[in-house]
Amino acid sequence: MDPIKVDFSGSGAKKGGSVIIPPNKAGLKILINVIGTVIAAVVAYYFYLPAFNFKAIEMYIYFGIIIAAYCVMAFITSGAVLSPEYSPYARKQSTVPIIIGLVIALVVGIGYAVSSVFFRAKDYSEILPVQAADFSEDVNEADFSSVPLLDKDSAATLASKALSDLVDENLVSQFTVNSSDTQINLNNRPVRIATLKYQNIIKWFTNRSEGLPGYLVIDMTTQKVDFQKLEGGIIYSDVDHFNQLLKRHIRFNYPTELLGTSVFEVDEEGNAYWVCPILDKTIGLFGGTDVKGAILVNPTTGECVDYTIEEIRTSAELNWLDRVYDPDLLVEQYDYYGKYQGGFWNSVLGQKDVVVTTSGYNYIALNDDVYMYTGVTSITTSDSSITGFTLINQRTKEAKFYRVNGATENAAQEAAQGKVQQYSYTATFPLLLNIGNEPTYFMALKDKSNIVQQYALVNVNQFTTIISTGTSIQSCLESYTKILAENGIKTDIDVENVVDPNQGGEQTPVEKQTLAGAIEDIRVAVIGGNSVYYLRVAGSDKYFAVDASDFATVIIANKGNTVEISYEESENAIIDAESFVLK
Repeated sequence: MDPIKVDFSGSGAKKGGSVIIPPNKAGLKILINVIGTVIAAVVAYYFYLPAFNFKAIEMYIYFGIIIAAYCVMAFITSGAVLSPEYSPYARKQSTVPIIIGLVIALVVGIGYAVSSVFFRAKDYSEILPVQAADFSEDVNEADFSSVPLLDKDSAATLASKALSDLVDENLVSQFTVNSSDTQINLNNRPVRIATLKYQNIIKWFTNRSEGLPGYLVIDMTTQKVDFQKLEGGIIYSDVDHFNQLLKRHIRFNYPTELLGTSVFEVDEEGNAYWVCPILDKTIGLFGGTDVKGAILVNPTTGECVDYTIEEIRTSAELNWLDRVYDPDLLVEQYDYYGKYQGGFWNSVLGQKDVVVTTSGYNYIALNDDVYMYTGVTSITTSDSSITGFTLINQRTKEAKFYRVNGATENAAQEAAQGKVQQYSYTATFPLLLNIGNEPTYFMALKDKSNIVQQYALVNVNQFTTIISTGTSIQSCLESYTKILAENGIKTDIDVENVVDPNQGGEQTPVEKQTLAGAIEDIRVAVIGGNSVYYLRVAGSDKYFAVDASDFATVIIANKGNTVEISYEESENAIIDAESFVLK
């Protein structure tokens, strides 16, 4: 312990009545404080990776960490931790840093105030320009040869299985599938790109020089998974460590930029890139997050090239980019548009014409771009209905609104699941299609193993009455067009020419089985508000589900009656009837 030096002359500095006693070698200890703070600053920067930008809140937090580090060092080196008589000296040493910290806190407080939606509601409502549009004009008739049949979870299941099959590549013991992926258009096909990650930190140490060997391409239509080796490997990624961590590599090259979440994309020639959005705060100091450009990073060499958002929108060489705007950011911006058109107080009190997005989103491919779409619902109405939906281009931020009253995505999922309640299938988040100029939700129905068993089509506007399911796309579409016709909606769809995407793009008509015989057992259940009759017919040990809303004559059927049922062969114990005739 340093000897206590007391100034008995009365000239020693005092603060709050306390005698300030400097420790022995005070000058050296101040130098130690500075050196320790610098070390803490370097370590904090390496792991926290703040942007040196006045619009970055993490920069102010980083400065707060440095100030706190100096104050802690002052208390440790002065001996105040163990000897309270040195506390006045340590507090004096911390005075200037604390004042700086208070100034920083004041700047942050003012920054949030001038960025507040309370004062800037109009600016927030204008951050995303939205145009009204006609659905049938903008969205082409659905081409089922290129309609995604998988959701993210199903794609991940296929990717993991495909990786486990590549035993000759020695991949399984070293790598696994990364949980994050990207849906893009690749040569006019909807695909998900799944990168790999190391099994653990030890596997990273043993493989870091070669990097991740490649990536997986999951065709969302054919459900085929291909492993693409990347020459030189993926050295920089979001699952690497130390200087190979992608975010750290980008930050060291762009110390002042606000960075978004990087995604992995592939251009039409098969060249792979990490795409990192460059963000900006457009309202006040911290509000109105938007994208002002993007950084393309070569995953092998780490070479970085940045482009402005205007270059990305207009350059033909960058048309292959599909995701520059994060979908969560687009949802946030649309909610600003929907909530604050009438000002802040209207969004809280009157809520006239206030709308918000629904609880999820999906993607739709238009003109070789990938659009995020989500339903739009009035903030004052039920969660089960929408006033329309929006499509927003993830490359250009072009936003369009289509007015249509109907079901939310969640309500459509529940309707589809209710139609096949006996199987306990789970509906994927709906995909929006144009079928006969009718906005239609398309869903895959999965079993507990995440395997697609059936498909469902639900009319957005009449989701309680116009709904169909089927074990194939053709049978589902055939039933859907029939129900449309019964409701006075004519379509020009030739179901027989619908291409089955799971047959390599070849046209394959659906083969139906026909069974005629006497009813041996009959049971009834009410599912989704409809009566469904389950018949066991002589000649088969399975039950056939006949929906009374589709085939009204089943209501008068009894045991012993002869019936004729057409269906698609399935291993399920219960099979949906495609047609029903009571003899």
